[in-house]
Amino acid sequence: MKLVRRLLLRLVIALLVTWGVASAAWFMTVWLPGDPVETVLGPQASPADIERARALYGSDRPASERYLNYHRRLVHGPNAELAHDHCAELPLGLHANLGFSFVYNQPVAALIKKKLPLSFDLAVVAIALQVVLSVGLGVLSALKRGSRIDELIVGASTALSAAPTFASGLFLQYFLAHRLGLLPIDGAGKAPGMFSLSILLPALTLALYGTGVLTRLVRSELQEAIDKPFVRVARARGASRLYAFGFHALRTTLGPITQLTILELGALISGAIVTEKLFRWPGLGDLTVNAIQSRDPELVMGITLASALLVTVSTLLADLVAVLLDPRPRNHTR
Repeated sequence: MKLVRRLLLRLVIALLVTWGVASAAWFMTVWLPGDPVETVLGPQASPADIERARALYGSDRPASERYLNYHRRLVHGPNAELAHDHCAELPLGLHANLGFSFVYNQPVAALIKKKLPLSFDLAVVAIALQVVLSVGLGVLSALKRGSRIDELIVGASTALSAAPTFASGLFLQYFLAHRLGLLPIDGAGKAPGMFSLSILLPALTLALYGTGVLTRLVRSELQEAIDKPFVRVARARGASRLYAFGFHALRTTLGPITQLTILELGALISGAIVTEKLFRWPGLGDLTVNAIQSRDPELVMGITLASALLVTVSTLLADLVAVLLDPRPRNHTR
């Protein structure tokens, strides 16, 4: 029961955080200088046209009324007295209305639904590359503890963590795309086979940043596991050093690796803005920059809310995985 209450408490906290992010995004778009309606209509629009557009989008109403209406239409039932033209269907018969983008002339939910799979694919490939690189380097570093190889891996992982993504991305574009011509320099190729090649450079850029952190985590966990009794017993029974590392010690790192990977996945889906813009990847990050530049408040709020939900869900999943893979918290709750 204590475990259930613990998970329910985290769910309530996650919902409160999501509400806070949505409210903060709404107030920021309202308080920013300038009028989005005038930006869209242009300098040639007459005052009458501007007033009609404001009335159409509801921006002429008091801020308190607009704030309440925004939250009232976010999640509602199918029988609510609201127009459902711009809604996305949710489980349990609920509807979500993230608003309407007057720049793209489309529902915000439809725009996010279109861009989200591209960001998801990019994040998954980046996470896969990150795990492969980090586990390999972390195991090698732990096996060669105290050697020059260990020092080189630790130094390289620290440098990767400190390097901004745009710097590593520009280097990869120059070296792998421009100089060697191995991969497309940017964009998401639509031709058969080109999509898989186009995704590698931005995914590798994202993976390198997280590789530094995950490599040090694997190295630290393995070095701690080496001195545990079960690894010593395995070695005493004749297991090779590599087998003791791979089968016994490495299993102890599965919980922290999985937890960090899930957290990274949510953050990468919603937060790869610089990388997506650098590589002209048409995902959620690229849409975010365009929404900010065009002063599209409904789209900015919708993307912010979707990003907050992604991070919140990934955090909840990471907490659940930590509980399931580590028996110690369950033992304390009995």
